[in-house]
Amino acid sequence: MSSLTNRIQDDLKAAMKARDSERLAVIRALKTAMTNAAIEKGGPQAEIDDATAMAIVRKQVKQRQDSASQFRDAGRTELADKEDVEIAILETYLPSPLSGDEITGLVESAIVESGASTKADMGKVMKLVQERAAGRADGRTLSQEVAKRLS
Repeated sequence: MSSLTNRIQDDLKAAMKARDSERLAVIRALKTAMTNAAIEKGGPQAEIDDATAMAIVRKQVKQRQDSASQFRDAGRTELADKEDVEIAILETYLPSPLSGDEITGLVESAIVESGASTKADMGKVMKLVQERAAGRADGRTLSQEVAKRLS
């Protein structure tokens, strides 16, 4: 079992003992998504690695961000606030995000390394940047920064 999977399992037990129903519900949903991914990968006994687990956590965060946005647009702030709390719980499993300066430096070094000069080279740069960011920045932010530097 991966270290992230172990941590999530330990947090699930801690939330049960503390009777923290909100945290427990979020972790159970995450654990279910991870179990489903493992089953899709190789059957009921399959395990997932940290990279896959991290991708699942990011997907769960993205789903809740989309829901919160829709709730706010519909004037349902109480539901949006609930989604924000769940996002905060899930984000504890993600590595710290890159700062704006770190993203800029990452993009600039990728542009120099790939020899990109126009927007037509954006794919090469994005591939390098996403590998180096290792999930510490979302694709939209990286894409905007690359586009800004290549224009």
